[in-house]
Amino acid sequence: MPEPPTPRAIILMGVSGCGKTTFGELLKRELKFDFKDGDELHSPANVAKMASGQPLNDDDRRPWLNAICQYIDQKLYEHESVAVACSALKRSYRQQLRQLSQPPIFIHLVGSMKLISSRQAKRAGHYMPPELMQSQFDALEPTHNEDDVVEVSVELPLLEVERQVLAAAKR
Repeated sequence: MPEPPTPRAIILMGVSGCGKTTFGELLKRELKFDFKDGDELHSPANVAKMASGQPLNDDDRRPWLNAICQYIDQKLYEHESVAVACSALKRSYRQQLRQLSQPPIFIHLVGSMKLISSRQAKRAGHYMPPELMQSQFDALEPTHNEDDVVEVSVELPLLEVERQVLAAAKR
């Protein structure tokens, strides 16, 4: 009998509103990954801070990133492939996420502030106010020279973005 495939960990990363949840749902539907929106793992204090228009700092994010790592490691332990939506804006955050029991693949959903701001403005019921968009772009550190990061432009037509995300998840 053949060995079951090794479970995979995918981090869908990028600024708020870039499509992390949308493409996480795609991986769930098409590749049968478990999917978790990392926003669900924020502490109530973090959610309240963002909802009041204050950006999170490194100290706020550290326990959140630990919770994401714990979630992913549990799924890998259960032999499930998992995708998590997580902004992972700074290289140090990505380094923390690389400490998983199995190294993840990062899919960085990249788009212009103009496009993503227009999408963000149409979102209803999300605690991240549009006023924090600039702080997201300011905090985002380049991903070039990180071999485990695949950049996908969300400026492309939707079907092409979907194709690239699925291909990156299978690599």
